[in-house]
Amino acid sequence: MAIKPKAIFLDMDGTILNHHNKVSMNTKTVIDDLRSEGIFVFIATGRSAVELNEMLPEGFAVDGIITANGMSGYIGEEVVFEHSLSRELVGAVIERARENKVYYELFPYDEPRMVLQQDKAYVEAEVRDPQPEGVEINEWISRKKAIKEEITWKETITGNRFSKFYFFARSREHINNWKVELKQLQKEMDFTMTPSSPHNAEVMVANVSKASGIEQMLDHFGLMGCETLAVGDSDNDVKMFQYVTYAVAMKNAPDHIKAIADDVTEFTCDEEGVYHYLKSNILAVKTQ
Repeated sequence: MAIKPKAIFLDMDGTILNHHNKVSMNTKTVIDDLRSEGIFVFIATGRSAVELNEMLPEGFAVDGIITANGMSGYIGEEVVFEHSLSRELVGAVIERARENKVYYELFPYDEPRMVLQQDKAYVEAEVRDPQPEGVEINEWISRKKAIKEEITWKETITGNRFSKFYFFARSREHINNWKVELKQLQKEMDFTMTPSSPHNAEVMVANVSKASGIEQMLDHFGLMGCETLAVGDSDNDVKMFQYVTYAVAMKNAPDHIKAIADDVTEFTCDEEGVYHYLKSNILAVKTQ
């Protein structure tokens, strides 16, 4: 591999996280080693900052974190950038989600994720057992945990700063119909919509993506124009792949994601694919 990246961007779900939503200590160690060699390492995820705090192992460190598909960026506790959905958009989306009985989670910046109380019945029904065929175990675990522990059921929407919407459906037909509805709404209101699995979709501010987050993070560090590498596995990584110098798809990624990548890992996320790839292709080359 010819590239010697100055900055590396790593997706979480299906990438550094295995299908039980865990990061291996080997992955932590190789990131530490890369940073000690002067390579910047960042997380670029669809998850919120609050979720990361609960999932990353003790002592895990990177140079910065891009969350909610580019909606916000952090260096430790410092906010590098932040975008927010408008209250008008939030209201319109929830109204249409209710009409279509689509599971949703609204993520404020300063409160736990929320769902309106009047929507609780159909939202909970989407996460009833058994686990639907085709839904990955990591997504199912996250939805079960959200219903049980993480969602605040509200009478009204509170706050004014919102990082994203997350939508889920038991069936692909249901979520695909919802995506069509969102595309119709985009004719009236400006926003970005992206999936990260065949059973979900997320809504962010218009023209925001992992790629825009990467650009803002590189600019903050004075790294614009440097060689960059990204590792990911799903549709919300496409713009990131298009932006960086070198794109690497996980072995467990669907074929259409592998097709647009420059390389594919030898191992899956359950086999520490990121660890093996970075150790063999980046760290070994850097230290030669």
